[in-house]
Amino acid sequence: MVEESRSTETVQENLNEAEEKPMNEIEELRAEDAAVEADADNVLAAEALDRLAEETEPAAAPPANDAPVDGAGQISSLKAQLEERTGQYMRIAADFENYRRRNSKEKEEQEVQIKRNTITELLPVIDNFERARSQIKPQTEAEMTIHKSYQSVYKQLVDCLKRLGVSAMRAEGQEFDPNLHEAVMREPTDQHEEGTVMEELVRGYMIGDRVLRHAMVKVAAAPEPGTAGSDNPEE
Repeated sequence: MVEESRSTETVQENLNEAEEKPMNEIEELRAEDAAVEADADNVLAAEALDRLAEETEPAAAPPANDAPVDGAGQISSLKAQLEERTGQYMRIAADFENYRRRNSKEKEEQEVQIKRNTITELLPVIDNFERARSQIKPQTEAEMTIHKSYQSVYKQLVDCLKRLGVSAMRAEGQEFDPNLHEAVMREPTDQHEEGTVMEELVRGYMIGDRVLRHAMVKVAAAPEPGTAGSDNPEE
């Protein structure tokens, strides 16, 4: 009985060992897997640190014997860039100055043209005042009062035009100039030299050194054959 009991215990122990052995092997395998995973993580972390160090590492300084050559090349490059920028600045400054002058000239010409157009519209009013002064002959004191009244308005208008740089031409007795005069009549005569302005029919005006309105004039022409001395009767 004792032997049977021992045999039974031995069998039981063998069974327990058989059951515990696979469990121990599984735990050992798990431990080995964990160690492998830890090693892999350590390797990856080390590689990542190496890459980071390479990216952040400053560029290696050039050899000592090449430093002067690189420095001279860099200075030459900077000088070339400076000259290029200076040239661009000078060109831009010149273009801007030309634009400013052109714009100023165009503005001045536009102002002069506006002034010319405005004053040209007023010239017929002056013509009417002058016609009235030459044709109306006041007879009474009341008429003289009216005459002086509108003549004072005429004088005020003329003074205003003078302040704007407008001046009247005095063409009569002058040599005909197509730049200033417009010949609307030609009269043969021996009282004036040919080409002389005999009469100013419509007064011309200047604004500064420019013609505002050409003077309409009558010009002397050479006398026709057989008319010279016709006013003297034969003796």
